[in-house]
Amino acid sequence: MLNLTKTTGLAALGAMLALPARAQETVGGVATEAVAEAVAATVDKGDTTWMITATILVLGMTLPGLALFYGGLVRSKNMLSVLMQVFVIACTMMILWVVYGYSLALNGGGPFDAFIGGFSRLFLAGVTPDSTVATFTEGVEIPEYIFICFQMTFAAITPALIVGGFAERMKFSAVLLFCVLWSTFVYLPIAHMVWYGDGYLFQLGALDFAGGTVVHINAGIAALVGCLVLGKRIGFGREALTPHSLTMTMIGGSLLWFGWFGFNAGSNLEANGGTTLAVINTFVATAGATLGWMFTEWAAKGKPSLLGVVSGAVAGLVAVTPAAGLIGPMGAIVLGVIASVVCFYFVTSVKNALGYDDSLDVFGIHGIGGIVGSIGTGIFVSPALGGIGVDGYSMAGQVWIQFVGVVITIVWCGGVSFLLYKLVDMLVGLRVTPESEREGLDLADHGERAYVY
Repeated sequence: MLNLTKTTGLAALGAMLALPARAQETVGGVATEAVAEAVAATVDKGDTTWMITATILVLGMTLPGLALFYGGLVRSKNMLSVLMQVFVIACTMMILWVVYGYSLALNGGGPFDAFIGGFSRLFLAGVTPDSTVATFTEGVEIPEYIFICFQMTFAAITPALIVGGFAERMKFSAVLLFCVLWSTFVYLPIAHMVWYGDGYLFQLGALDFAGGTVVHINAGIAALVGCLVLGKRIGFGREALTPHSLTMTMIGGSLLWFGWFGFNAGSNLEANGGTTLAVINTFVATAGATLGWMFTEWAAKGKPSLLGVVSGAVAGLVAVTPAAGLIGPMGAIVLGVIASVVCFYFVTSVKNALGYDDSLDVFGIHGIGGIVGSIGTGIFVSPALGGIGVDGYSMAGQVWIQFVGVVITIVWCGGVSFLLYKLVDMLVGLRVTPESEREGLDLADHGERAYVY
């Protein structure tokens, strides 16, 4: 079994594929396993260039993609507050990542190595321009700095996704404090368990190509808990809280799709055939989900909407994330369609029935889409269904492993997120005053307007 010091979304694939036996060597300052046969490690300029490109694409998902997507969905009086939250959260997470996040998430050495890493890379100690990390091809490596940056963009966008659950009613100071604590006590342990070679879920054999559990289920559950703890927005269920600019939302959603190619295909760590599989799946799963949502909404409501089309696209992107490099294109289409229909049901029927105010449907799309995608990966990875297969694969066994990974993520994220919301409420208070909420957070928190008439 492959055992890497640091890894990304293909980690579980590397763990399950039949790969060469490895002997001990040191990569990035930590003992790891190296190919027993004498293979000279090489760093290819093409791989490095691709990873730089993928990293920048993922940044574009967040800034401006996610910011504009969320900004268009809120009322005009809260547009700048959402842009501000996404922008500052991303910057904060980048700093935390290089200070301690990378060390705890993707390195070993701690006493609880199955669940969290150690401090061997604290403040990026020991990392130089000559440091390299292994990829998933024997003897091929990439510079450690670009690996750090690529994973940093994942750490930046995940807490930024959460703000959609409590948009228009949470203090800016509380948002920042919560995201710092959440990243430390939720994101880093889950990332370590899923993507680190000795992590618990990695060793269990859970497949997560690019972040179905680590990013989307994590963010979706935290958003659901947040909207429940904070309560509903003033006027929710009594007055229309409609998006102020679906034009902005469409632009942001399109940028999300554009940047998602870096998110999914970059998780292959190299520029090769596996990368192209992730690329085509990111195309067709999203297209299938878009059409699936559109026709479902058309049948249910009598008219297809732009908001529905963009929401369906995001649902497809979320669902294919854990599966992008593991399943075939036909499987990706089916997975995208299934996810869009299930997500549509949750953001309409279930949300209305239960009455929770998940402002921008983070749980309904990211949480539910991530669950469908993660479990669906266990099905569509089957070679009989066009997937690449994994060593010793059985559909029932792999689906069970995927289910266990989903449950662990939900339980850990849900429980710890609840405690962190309560802690932040005690320290600085979670919710703005009713007067500030009616006025809008743009003026109340930031003293400026998105639009001057």
